[in-house]
Amino acid sequence: MTDRALVLDDFIPYRLSITSNLVSDTIASTYEALFGLRIPEWRLVTVLAEKSGITQQDIGVRTRMDKMTVSRAAAALVERGLVERHTHPGDKRSRLLALSEEGRALYAAVAPKALELERHIFDHFSREEIEAFVAMLHRIDAITLQMRADHASGPHGEERA
Repeated sequence: MTDRALVLDDFIPYRLSITSNLVSDTIASTYEALFGLRIPEWRLVTVLAEKSGITQQDIGVRTRMDKMTVSRAAAALVERGLVERHTHPGDKRSRLLALSEEGRALYAAVAPKALELERHIFDHFSREEIEAFVAMLHRIDAITLQMRADHASGPHGEERA
């Protein structure tokens, strides 16, 4: 990129945020109306469907949701009987989360709707465009994570306070 003035609508991080918000808001309203789920709850259900018996901390790392968001979503899902908490055999202070039978049934209903929404958005693009877009998102993730790691380290690699 060359020297240019900062114009918000042309600033790629801003565009990513706007697009992400538009997609998330559209999906959120559908999940709320059909299943009574907010986005953090839907993410938690989906993560537990993929990997049962993990901690809230692991869910936060995997989804990039903060600790309080994960905690609130887990509490709401436990209260609804969709998620169960089990004692962590390796750490008695920690709990492992898993979908209940009702939670698995909910996931079975949510997953096809999620895929339908994805299809509705991305049917307007070729397979090659989608593959390139997903590859670029992964590269952006990797670059950004490396920037965070570099920023967290001092000039000689030591952790900064």
